[in-house]
Amino acid sequence: MTDPKAIQPSALDQLPDRDPEETAEWQASLDAVAREAGPHRAAYLMRRTLERAEAGGVALPKLLETDYVNTIPTSAEPGLPGDPEMEARITAWNRWNAAAMVTRGAKHGVGGHIATFASAAWLYETGFNHFFKGKEADGSGDQLYIQGHASPGIYARAFLDGRLDEAHLDNFRQEAGGNGLPSYPHPRRLPWLWEFPTVSMGLGPLSAIYQARFNRYLTNRSIKDVSASHVWAFLGDGEMDEPESTAAIALAAREELDNLTFVINCNLQRLDGPVRANFKIVQELEAQFRGAGWNVIKTLWGTAWDELFQLDTTGALVRRLREVPDAQIQTYQTRGAAYIREDFFGKDPALAEMAKLLSDDKILECFHLSRGGHEARKVYAAYKAAVEHKGAPTVILAQTVKGHTLGEGFASKNANHQMKKLSVDEFKTMRDLLELPIKDSDFTDGVVPYGHPGADSPEVRYLQERRAALGGPAPARRTHALAPLPAPAEKAFASFDKGSGSQNVATTMAFVRLVKDLVRDKETGRRWVPIVPDEARTFGMESLFPSLGIYSPKGQTYEPVDRDQLMYYKEAKNGQILNEGITEAGSMADFIAASTAYATHGEAMIPFYIFYSMFGWQRTADQMWQLGDQLGRGFLVGATAGRTTLTGEGLQHADGHSPVIAATNPAALTYDPAFAYEIAVIVREGLRRMYGEAKPGEDQNVFYYLTVYNEPMPQPAKPAGLGIDEAIVKGLYRFNTAESAGVTAPANAPRIQLLGSGTAIHWALEAQRLLAEEWGVAADVWSATSWSELRRDALEADAALLRGEERVPYVRQALHGAEGPVLAVSDYMRQVPDQIAQWVEQDWSSLGADGFGLSDTREAARRHFGVDAQSIVVAALAQLAARGEVKAASVKEAREKYGL
Repeated sequence: MTDPKAIQPSALDQLPDRDPEETAEWQASLDAVAREAGPHRAAYLMRRTLERAEAGGVALPKLLETDYVNTIPTSAEPGLPGDPEMEARITAWNRWNAAAMVTRGAKHGVGGHIATFASAAWLYETGFNHFFKGKEADGSGDQLYIQGHASPGIYARAFLDGRLDEAHLDNFRQEAGGNGLPSYPHPRRLPWLWEFPTVSMGLGPLSAIYQARFNRYLTNRSIKDVSASHVWAFLGDGEMDEPESTAAIALAAREELDNLTFVINCNLQRLDGPVRANFKIVQELEAQFRGAGWNVIKTLWGTAWDELFQLDTTGALVRRLREVPDAQIQTYQTRGAAYIREDFFGKDPALAEMAKLLSDDKILECFHLSRGGHEARKVYAAYKAAVEHKGAPTVILAQTVKGHTLGEGFASKNANHQMKKLSVDEFKTMRDLLELPIKDSDFTDGVVPYGHPGADSPEVRYLQERRAALGGPAPARRTHALAPLPAPAEKAFASFDKGSGSQNVATTMAFVRLVKDLVRDKETGRRWVPIVPDEARTFGMESLFPSLGIYSPKGQTYEPVDRDQLMYYKEAKNGQILNEGITEAGSMADFIAASTAYATHGEAMIPFYIFYSMFGWQRTADQMWQLGDQLGRGFLVGATAGRTTLTGEGLQHADGHSPVIAATNPAALTYDPAFAYEIAVIVREGLRRMYGEAKPGEDQNVFYYLTVYNEPMPQPAKPAGLGIDEAIVKGLYRFNTAESAGVTAPANAPRIQLLGSGTAIHWALEAQRLLAEEWGVAADVWSATSWSELRRDALEADAALLRGEERVPYVRQALHGAEGPVLAVSDYMRQVPDQIAQWVEQDWSSLGADGFGLSDTREAARRHFGVDAQSIVVAALAQLAARGEVKAASVKEAREKYGL
């Protein structure tokens, strides 16, 4: 009898018991079952009762774990359509060629992975034959996030259907010659095949969720109906340790993304050994996803286990499977029947009796070979249940053996992720197992041959017919011939040319104002996708809430607390703004989905993602690299930029280095504009380059990173003169001279060139005045809108010289003939302006905000870092003194005068 005192209180205890006698009867029944049939039977009945209650809509906490068995029993499996024997032959060819490709490549030392695809072959083949819709299907077809380490198997299938040839396979991981295959899914390297880069593990699952969500966004906003598209993400159980892998699973459930399926290949191994050596990764993942609200399907055991489960009349087998840790399951894979009889069956008398009924061959078949993920019928049943489930995303936990069919030297070995090749004898054993018509004589000089049944063989015809029925080849990336988007009305940009007059305006506000005008454009306004991680009010974007609406698939089911205000918080099913909460990673995943919609869905969208600059590149630079690989286009905006402009926030908010990180990304065009009119010029050029008429040889697959500042400053009018817009885009132009600025300096005064970017140009302008009025030095001020674009142009000029072409870097052309030394200053570390130092012919020096940030006023912070106007004056005098153009004593005098 259970001690009532041992029963823990629950929320139900807060409710009055309307029928204590009935409650007591239920409890007594449970006690009786536990006493007569054992606690395991009682637990079984309770689980079945809870499942029945959940299915009937009874409000109870969800059951987070189920038994370690298949969710879909054999009796409930649908029949496998098509020709299973034909599909088995196709899979055998794919297994062979994937292993052959990596093994042949190993002779060149380029590496590769064999074991992952060997475990997942049926997970892919079943989808390709029956589920994955191609680009000619309704909507835009399906989106496939292929597990990176399985890429050899995808190449092998493309070889079988004629999209690749032997030369391609022989150039696996050898791309320099121009006919190679990238190691993993890289759209930039193989843009006709791969859509999504996935091998930076964790980013695939995160991106897949936001892609499915963005598909709903496009449909709900009536941009394009892609409701027929399904997102499939193939993941590894070890990959799920990455925080990004599960970071957004609650979002997927909350928004009922039943257009999304995760397929997690649970081969129980990560790169160095078991995923959960002492635990069970499948059960852990089931609890995580069920708790988040996902539909969970476990596909663990193959049909060979059916006999064992039928013999399990006491539940002993199910109990034992629940308690055996993953590392021991892996050990069984490598041991003989006697060991399994003793260690698995021998732990329980009922199991020991069961084992007497099983032959050694049966035991080995079950424990060595029979996994749900290796049987097309089991996989098909799981996929069919997933696509038919409504109201929630689905995760399929498919158990496999890593290195399956590759022989005893590979299967379930801890080191198999690093094993790059099979011997000839191992290949021959594999050939016999797969029943492939490859002769010993085909192994010429010890080189394993590729296998192909012939372009007109039944296998290839079947494969191509199945793909035709599903909408064409997969995976595939479609390059759409989209018409250039019309340029927005010039009025939106020209309004910044006259400056702000007596009003101080932060460049953050200037950018937001520009966007507000652009989203009203009749032609392109609806294509803008504003993305913000819960800081819209910080950036002054709250005025967009009522006009554009915040996207929510539920609309607005409540009355907002500020409904009586002009700028109230408005959510809408067709809302345009993606306000993601506090998740830069989620916001970047949004941006990637929107920025590549031109290829994924044939719809050009214009995302701009605005964020604290400190929390963009530093936090999510891996996703920016993913963005470049995926050929994304759009505007990243680092707001509250710089190390000294964000007052009071301190070290972890003060960005002094994001342009350095951005400069490492070849697809990023980084700008640090000082004035509102520069922002307008850069955004206009960005729209033309990414979405308009491309110039000959121009790469449209770039994205822009703009830094903007929250410090209100006077915004001057755009200087007159031809070529100013082009100079802004190229990265440098002379904003004024000492004479045009109206500062007073003696005739024949020493002269210096001050280069400033972003907010730093205002300190340079003040230094210009001080140098003239107090030290008799004439300074010209230049706006360096992009240090990194100047460097990129100079690097291209250097490369041209190596080819024998005469070309002068733009920065040298711009500064040619400028009198005196150059002093560069920014609100970033000195490394940012120093990017161009080697191409400046004048004497060079720089100032920057190196080191950790700190909390204080802007003035105090700038004095601390030595970048304020007075510090610029002292540095300028020091440069001129070193040239003998001012007295050395002037430097000391200035330092004392300004208290430096």
